[in-house]
Amino acid sequence: MRLRAAMATAVASAGILLAGWQSGAHVADTGTATTTSLSSSATAGGTGTAGGTSSGGTTGGSTTAATYDGAAVQTRFGTVQVQVTIQGGKITEVTALQLTDAERKSAQISSRAAPVLRSEVLQAQSASVQTVGGATVTSDAYLTSLQAALDAAHF
Repeated sequence: MRLRAAMATAVASAGILLAGWQSGAHVADTGTATTTSLSSSATAGGTGTAGGTSSGGTTGGSTTAATYDGAAVQTRFGTVQVQVTIQGGKITEVTALQLTDAERKSAQISSRAAPVLRSEVLQAQSASVQTVGGATVTSDAYLTSLQAALDAAHF
């Protein structure tokens, strides 16, 4: 009887370790971003580095608007990708191209967090803003994608 209990405990512990390892793998995946452009098939790997896609003119004080796609960041709740528009050396628009939608609650959280993040980014003129409470994963992915787009714009 003791042997059976010991085996059951070992199997349960192994299951818990495996589940923890799997959830850790998802968190690690969040840090690895892949750049995916909606208008081209160019991709580049790496955290915070995105080739992005631009359209329009240059950003160095020009009045022509240029848009840049950020990295498509994978989270355990879905993919997040943003696009930034820069005009006259300022961030004039941030558009969410993809938001987490793995389940209904994820979509609700994203729809609540995205406008708050957009507003904060436009006010701060950078990706250095606080995450939205209750939407930490989505916020981190949003800001990672945004920073990749800003890096592509040399902003």
